[in-house]
Amino acid sequence: MIIYDLSCRLGHRFEGWFANAGDFERQLVEGLILCPQCNSHDIKRIPSAVALAGQKRPTGREAARVASAVLPQSGTAIIAAYRQFVSALIEHSEDVDNSFAMEARKIHYNEAPQRAIRGNATSEEFAELADEGVAVVRLPIIGEEELN
Repeated sequence: MIIYDLSCRLGHRFEGWFANAGDFERQLVEGLILCPQCNSHDIKRIPSAVALAGQKRPTGREAARVASAVLPQSGTAIIAAYRQFVSALIEHSEDVDNSFAMEARKIHYNEAPQRAIRGNATSEEFAELADEGVAVVRLPIIGEEELN
């Protein structure tokens, strides 16, 4: 899995998750990548915060310019990026529905194959999993109607 920082022709910034660099190039050529804010297919890769971290640390005005280049410009952009992240997780995980707690335990204790899963768990089940040291996370799903 490779994660690229991307931008559309209008300057909306977002992440794209791809199997490899070739997968990114193929999807770009086929017009499968689009901006989550404006649906533009005119997309380009931009320098990532990780790439910038390996360089000399900027100061003063340069630091402010770099920060504005890697951070979303608005709350809407943050929500759009979050929704894209959750969509990628959903696409690359198995839905185990109400068996989530049981399957998470099986994976944790090597009684089932390692894999990404998603599903439903009560607050009590979630707390019990955390107490057992099972690495789980709750992610709210933000719908279109919740953007306003």
